[in-house]
Amino acid sequence: MTTTLTTGRSELAGNDDDGERSERRLGQLIRASATRATDPATAPELAGRLGDGQLVPAELLSTAGLDLDLTPEQWAELSREEVASILVAGIRFEAVLTAGFGIDVANRLDVAGARADYALVEVGEETRHSRLFADLVRQIGPKAPDRLDRRTLRIIDRVGTATIIQLPATFHALVLGGEEIPDLLQQLASEHPDTDEHLAAVNRYHRMEEARHLSYARLRLREIWPTASRVDRWALRHLAPLVIGGMWDTLVQPGVYETVGLPGWSTWRRVRRSVVRTELRHRACRPVLATLLDAGVVRPGSVPRAWRRLCGVDRSGAPIRRV
Repeated sequence: MTTTLTTGRSELAGNDDDGERSERRLGQLIRASATRATDPATAPELAGRLGDGQLVPAELLSTAGLDLDLTPEQWAELSREEVASILVAGIRFEAVLTAGFGIDVANRLDVAGARADYALVEVGEETRHSRLFADLVRQIGPKAPDRLDRRTLRIIDRVGTATIIQLPATFHALVLGGEEIPDLLQQLASEHPDTDEHLAAVNRYHRMEEARHLSYARLRLREIWPTASRVDRWALRHLAPLVIGGMWDTLVQPGVYETVGLPGWSTWRRVRRSVVRTELRHRACRPVLATLLDAGVVRPGSVPRAWRRLCGVDRSGAPIRRV
Protein backbone atom coordinates (compact mmCIF):
# COMPACT_ATOMS: atom_id res chain seq x y z
CA MET A 1 0.00 0.00 0.00
CA THR A 2 1.42 3.39 -1.00
CA THR A 3 0.96 6.05 1.65
CA THR A 4 1.39 9.81 1.48
CA LEU A 5 2.17 11.40 4.82
CA THR A 6 2.18 14.95 3.50
CA THR A 7 -0.66 16.69 5.30
CA GLY A 8 -2.35 20.02 4.68
CA ARG A 9 -2.26 22.62 7.47
CA SER A 10 -6.07 22.49 7.62
CA GLU A 11 -5.80 18.98 9.03
CA LEU A 12 -3.64 20.02 11.95
CA ALA A 13 -4.53 21.67 15.23
CA GLY A 14 -2.11 22.85 17.89
CA ASN A 15 1.58 23.64 17.58
CA ASP A 16 4.20 22.16 15.27
CA ASP A 17 5.36 19.63 17.88
CA ASP A 18 1.83 18.31 18.21
CA GLY A 19 1.58 18.03 14.44
CA GLU A 20 4.88 16.16 14.19
CA ARG A 21 3.80 13.71 16.91
CA SER A 22 0.50 13.15 15.10
CA GLU A 23 2.31 12.51 11.84
CA ARG A 24 4.60 9.95 13.45
CA ARG A 25 1.67 8.20 15.12
CA LEU A 26 -0.33 8.14 11.88
CA GLY A 27 2.63 6.63 10.09
CA GLN A 28 2.86 3.91 12.73
CA LEU A 29 -0.86 3.14 12.47
CA ILE A 30 -0.78 2.95 8.69
CA ARG A 31 2.25 0.66 8.70
CA ALA A 32 0.69 -1.53 11.39
CA SER A 33 -2.52 -1.89 9.39
CA ALA A 34 -0.52 -2.72 6.27
CA THR A 35 1.50 -5.45 8.00
CA ARG A 36 -0.77 -6.76 10.76
CA ALA A 37 -4.31 -6.49 9.43
CA THR A 38 -5.93 -9.88 9.01
CA ASP A 39 -8.59 -10.89 6.51
CA PRO A 40 -10.95 -13.13 8.51
CA ALA A 41 -11.88 -14.99 5.32
CA THR A 42 -8.37 -16.43 5.06
CA ALA A 43 -7.08 -16.39 8.66
CA PRO A 44 -6.49 -19.97 9.92
CA GLU A 45 -7.40 -19.01 13.49
CA LEU A 46 -10.85 -17.89 12.30
CA ALA A 47 -11.60 -20.92 10.15
CA GLY A 48 -13.78 -22.66 12.76
CA ARG A 49 -17.47 -22.39 13.54
CA LEU A 50 -19.54 -21.76 16.62
CA GLY A 51 -20.55 -24.78 18.67
CA ASP A 52 -24.17 -25.80 19.19
CA GLY A 53 -24.31 -25.14 22.94
CA GLN A 54 -23.81 -22.24 25.33
CA LEU A 55 -21.52 -19.58 23.85
CA VAL A 56 -20.60 -17.61 26.99
CA PRO A 57 -21.03 -18.52 30.68
CA ALA A 58 -24.02 -17.23 32.64
CA GLU A 59 -21.83 -14.97 34.75
CA LEU A 60 -20.95 -12.93 31.65
CA LEU A 61 -24.53 -12.51 30.42
CA SER A 62 -26.48 -9.31 30.96
CA THR A 63 -28.66 -11.09 33.54
CA ALA A 64 -25.74 -11.74 35.90
CA GLY A 65 -26.77 -10.83 39.43
CA LEU A 66 -30.52 -11.26 38.87
CA ASP A 67 -30.58 -14.75 40.43
CA LEU A 68 -32.57 -16.30 37.58
CA ASP A 69 -33.65 -19.94 37.79
CA LEU A 70 -33.13 -21.27 34.27
CA THR A 71 -32.47 -24.74 32.91
CA PRO A 72 -29.16 -25.51 31.17
CA GLU A 73 -31.01 -25.42 27.85
CA GLN A 74 -32.42 -21.98 28.64
CA TRP A 75 -29.02 -20.62 29.64
CA ALA A 76 -27.60 -21.91 26.35
CA GLU A 77 -30.42 -20.30 24.38
CA LEU A 78 -30.10 -17.02 26.26
CA SER A 79 -26.36 -16.90 25.64
CA ARG A 80 -26.81 -17.44 21.91
CA GLU A 81 -29.52 -14.81 21.61
CA GLU A 82 -27.48 -12.29 23.62
CA VAL A 83 -24.39 -12.83 21.49
CA ALA A 84 -26.47 -12.41 18.33
CA SER A 85 -28.03 -9.20 19.65
CA ILE A 86 -24.61 -7.74 20.48
CA LEU A 87 -23.24 -8.73 17.07
CA VAL A 88 -26.16 -7.07 15.27
CA ALA A 89 -25.64 -3.91 17.34
CA GLY A 90 -21.94 -4.04 16.42
CA ILE A 91 -22.70 -4.30 12.71
CA ARG A 92 -25.04 -1.33 12.88
CA PHE A 93 -22.54 0.75 14.83
CA GLU A 94 -19.77 -0.03 12.38
CA ALA A 95 -22.08 1.04 9.54
CA VAL A 96 -22.54 4.41 11.27
CA LEU A 97 -18.78 4.62 11.82
CA THR A 98 -18.21 3.97 8.11
CA ALA A 99 -20.68 6.74 7.23
CA GLY A 100 -18.96 9.14 9.63
CA PHE A 101 -15.51 8.49 8.23
CA GLY A 102 -16.92 8.89 4.73
CA ILE A 103 -18.24 12.34 5.69
CA ASP A 104 -14.84 13.15 7.21
CA VAL A 105 -13.04 12.28 3.96
CA ALA A 106 -15.63 14.00 1.77
CA ASN A 107 -15.97 17.26 3.70
CA ARG A 108 -13.09 17.84 6.11
CA LEU A 109 -9.86 16.05 5.28
CA ASP A 110 -7.15 16.47 2.67
CA VAL A 111 -8.02 13.45 0.52
CA ALA A 112 -4.31 12.91 -0.26
CA GLY A 113 -3.29 13.24 3.41
CA ALA A 114 -2.49 10.66 6.04
CA ARG A 115 -5.74 11.17 7.96
CA ALA A 116 -7.93 10.43 4.96
CA ASP A 117 -5.65 7.51 4.15
CA TYR A 118 -6.11 5.96 7.57
CA ALA A 119 -9.84 6.73 7.65
CA LEU A 120 -10.19 4.69 4.45
CA VAL A 121 -8.04 1.92 5.93
CA GLU A 122 -10.36 1.83 8.91
CA VAL A 123 -13.45 1.68 6.71
CA GLY A 124 -11.99 -1.35 4.95
CA GLU A 125 -11.19 -3.09 8.21
CA GLU A 126 -14.60 -2.35 9.72
CA THR A 127 -16.24 -3.79 6.61
CA ARG A 128 -14.37 -7.06 7.12
CA HIS A 129 -15.38 -7.13 10.78
CA SER A 130 -19.04 -6.59 9.92
CA ARG A 131 -19.00 -9.45 7.41
CA LEU A 132 -17.43 -11.71 10.03
CA PHE A 133 -20.08 -10.71 12.60
CA ALA A 134 -22.86 -11.27 10.06
CA ASP A 135 -21.57 -14.79 9.44
CA LEU A 136 -21.72 -15.50 13.20
CA VAL A 137 -25.30 -14.19 13.32
CA ARG A 138 -26.23 -16.55 10.49
CA GLN A 139 -24.66 -19.45 12.36
CA ILE A 140 -26.67 -18.64 15.48
CA GLY A 141 -29.96 -18.05 13.67
CA PRO A 142 -31.50 -15.81 16.38
CA LYS A 143 -35.22 -16.06 17.03
CA ALA A 144 -35.71 -13.05 19.31
CA PRO A 145 -38.28 -10.49 18.14
CA ASP A 146 -36.73 -7.02 17.85
CA ARG A 147 -38.67 -5.00 20.42
CA LEU A 148 -36.67 -1.87 19.62
CA ASP A 149 -37.68 -1.92 15.96
CA ARG A 150 -40.48 0.62 16.31
CA ARG A 151 -41.23 3.46 13.90
CA THR A 152 -40.68 6.30 16.38
CA LEU A 153 -37.35 4.88 17.55
CA ARG A 154 -36.21 4.39 13.96
CA ILE A 155 -36.98 8.01 13.08
CA ILE A 156 -35.13 9.31 16.18
CA ASP A 157 -32.18 7.07 15.38
CA ARG A 158 -31.97 8.22 11.77
CA VAL A 159 -32.18 11.92 12.62
CA GLY A 160 -29.71 11.54 15.49
CA THR A 161 -27.22 9.60 13.41
CA ALA A 162 -27.36 12.10 10.56
CA THR A 163 -26.71 14.94 13.02
CA ILE A 164 -23.92 13.32 15.00
CA ILE A 165 -21.76 12.34 12.03
CA GLN A 166 -21.72 16.02 11.06
CA LEU A 167 -20.15 16.97 14.43
CA PRO A 168 -16.55 15.72 14.22
CA ALA A 169 -15.52 15.96 17.89
CA THR A 170 -18.75 14.38 19.12
CA PHE A 171 -18.52 11.70 16.44
CA HIS A 172 -15.00 10.69 17.46
CA ALA A 173 -16.01 10.58 21.14
CA LEU A 174 -18.82 8.21 20.18
CA VAL A 175 -16.34 6.15 18.17
CA LEU A 176 -14.36 5.75 21.40
CA GLY A 177 -17.51 4.68 23.26
CA GLY A 178 -18.49 2.25 20.55
CA GLU A 179 -15.02 0.69 20.59
CA GLU A 180 -14.29 0.64 24.33
CA ILE A 181 -17.58 -1.05 25.27
CA PRO A 182 -17.19 -4.14 23.05
CA ASP A 183 -13.48 -4.22 23.86
CA LEU A 184 -14.22 -4.92 27.53
CA LEU A 185 -17.01 -7.41 26.79
CA GLN A 186 -14.80 -9.26 24.32
CA GLN A 187 -11.86 -9.26 26.70
CA LEU A 188 -13.95 -10.84 29.46
CA ALA A 189 -15.40 -13.43 27.09
CA SER A 190 -12.14 -14.34 25.37
CA GLU A 191 -10.34 -14.82 28.70
CA HIS A 192 -13.04 -17.05 30.23
CA PRO A 193 -12.38 -20.78 29.80
CA ASP A 194 -16.08 -21.57 29.29
CA THR A 195 -16.50 -19.29 26.27
CA ASP A 196 -17.02 -21.03 22.92
CA GLU A 197 -13.60 -21.50 21.32
CA HIS A 198 -14.49 -19.94 17.97
CA LEU A 199 -16.20 -16.96 19.58
CA ALA A 200 -13.15 -16.42 21.78
CA ALA A 201 -10.91 -16.47 18.69
CA VAL A 202 -13.11 -13.89 16.96
CA ASN A 203 -13.03 -11.69 20.05
CA ARG A 204 -9.24 -11.82 20.25
CA TYR A 205 -8.95 -10.96 16.55
CA HIS A 206 -11.36 -8.05 16.81
CA ARG A 207 -9.70 -6.57 19.92
CA MET A 208 -6.30 -6.65 18.22
CA GLU A 209 -7.62 -4.79 15.17
CA GLU A 210 -9.68 -2.29 17.15
CA ALA A 211 -6.68 -1.23 19.26
CA ARG A 212 -5.42 0.67 16.19
CA HIS A 213 -8.83 2.25 15.64
CA LEU A 214 -8.94 3.48 19.22
CA SER A 215 -5.54 5.09 18.77
CA TYR A 216 -6.73 6.89 15.64
CA ALA A 217 -9.92 8.16 17.33
CA ARG A 218 -7.89 9.50 20.28
CA LEU A 219 -5.49 11.24 17.93
CA ARG A 220 -8.25 12.82 15.85
CA LEU A 221 -10.24 13.97 18.88
CA ARG A 222 -7.19 15.74 20.27
CA GLU A 223 -6.63 17.48 16.92
CA ILE A 224 -10.26 18.42 16.31
CA TRP A 225 -11.14 19.82 19.74
CA PRO A 226 -9.32 23.20 19.55
CA THR A 227 -11.36 24.24 16.49
CA ALA A 228 -14.63 22.47 17.34
CA SER A 229 -17.79 24.56 17.05
CA ARG A 230 -19.85 25.56 20.07
CA VAL A 231 -22.58 23.13 19.06
CA ASP A 232 -20.05 20.32 18.71
CA ARG A 233 -18.50 21.11 22.12
CA TRP A 234 -21.91 21.19 23.81
CA ALA A 235 -22.95 17.93 22.17
CA LEU A 236 -19.76 16.16 23.22
CA ARG A 237 -20.07 17.28 26.83
CA HIS A 238 -23.80 16.71 27.29
CA LEU A 239 -25.27 14.62 24.46
CA ALA A 240 -22.51 12.10 23.74
CA PRO A 241 -22.71 10.39 27.18
CA LEU A 242 -26.47 9.95 26.75
CA VAL A 243 -25.96 8.37 23.33
CA ILE A 244 -23.22 6.06 24.65
CA GLY A 245 -25.49 5.06 27.53
CA GLY A 246 -28.22 4.27 25.03
CA MET A 247 -25.79 2.18 23.00
CA TRP A 248 -24.97 0.20 26.15
CA ASP A 249 -28.61 -0.31 27.12
CA THR A 250 -29.61 -1.58 23.68
CA LEU A 251 -26.77 -4.04 23.13
CA VAL A 252 -29.14 -6.70 24.44
CA GLN A 253 -32.65 -5.77 23.33
CA PRO A 254 -35.77 -6.84 25.31
CA GLY A 255 -36.89 -9.52 22.85
CA VAL A 256 -33.83 -11.60 23.77
CA TYR A 257 -35.25 -12.41 27.20
CA GLU A 258 -38.56 -13.55 25.74
CA THR A 259 -36.85 -16.47 23.98
CA VAL A 260 -36.39 -18.22 27.34
CA GLY A 261 -39.80 -17.34 28.74
CA LEU A 262 -38.86 -14.16 30.61
CA PRO A 263 -40.93 -10.97 30.32
CA GLY A 264 -38.98 -8.90 27.81
CA TRP A 265 -39.33 -5.27 28.88
CA SER A 266 -39.46 -5.85 32.64
CA THR A 267 -36.37 -8.08 32.51
CA TRP A 268 -34.61 -5.49 30.35
CA ARG A 269 -35.41 -2.81 32.94
CA ARG A 270 -34.12 -5.05 35.77
CA VAL A 271 -30.91 -5.64 33.83
CA ARG A 272 -30.54 -1.92 33.18
CA ARG A 273 -30.77 -1.15 36.92
CA SER A 274 -28.78 -4.10 38.24
CA VAL A 275 -25.65 -3.42 40.26
CA VAL A 276 -23.57 -5.90 38.24
CA ARG A 277 -24.57 -4.40 34.91
CA THR A 278 -24.16 -0.81 36.11
CA GLU A 279 -20.67 -1.47 37.42
CA LEU A 280 -19.74 -3.13 34.13
CA ARG A 281 -20.97 -0.06 32.25
CA HIS A 282 -18.85 2.17 34.46
CA ARG A 283 -15.83 0.01 33.79
CA ALA A 284 -16.43 0.04 30.02
CA CYS A 285 -17.00 3.79 29.73
CA ARG A 286 -14.34 5.19 32.06
CA PRO A 287 -11.57 4.82 29.45
CA VAL A 288 -13.57 7.15 27.19
CA LEU A 289 -13.76 9.80 29.91
CA ALA A 290 -10.06 9.30 30.65
CA THR A 291 -9.28 10.15 27.02
CA LEU A 292 -11.43 13.29 27.25
CA LEU A 293 -9.65 14.37 30.43
CA ASP A 294 -6.23 13.68 28.93
CA ALA A 295 -7.09 15.67 25.81
CA GLY A 296 -8.40 18.64 27.80
CA VAL A 297 -11.91 18.18 26.42
CA VAL A 298 -13.23 17.78 29.96
CA ARG A 299 -11.42 19.23 32.96
CA PRO A 300 -10.99 17.66 36.41
CA GLY A 301 -13.36 19.32 38.86
CA SER A 302 -15.94 20.12 36.20
CA VAL A 303 -16.87 16.75 34.66
CA PRO A 304 -20.39 17.22 33.26
CA ARG A 305 -23.20 15.46 35.09
CA ALA A 306 -24.09 13.18 32.18
CA TRP A 307 -20.52 11.87 32.01
CA ARG A 308 -20.49 11.41 35.79
CA ARG A 309 -23.63 9.29 35.65
CA LEU A 310 -22.43 7.26 32.68
CA CYS A 311 -19.06 6.45 34.25
CA GLY A 312 -19.86 6.45 37.98
CA VAL A 313 -17.36 9.18 38.82
CA ASP A 314 -17.29 12.44 40.78
CA ARG A 315 -16.65 15.94 39.41
CA SER A 316 -12.91 15.31 39.29
CA GLY A 317 -13.37 12.10 37.31
CA ALA A 318 -12.46 9.80 40.21
CA PRO A 319 -14.56 6.60 40.57
CA ILE A 320 -17.27 6.76 43.23
CA ARG A 321 -16.93 3.81 45.54
CA ARG A 322 -20.09 2.07 46.65
CA VAL A 323 -20.45 1.55 50.42
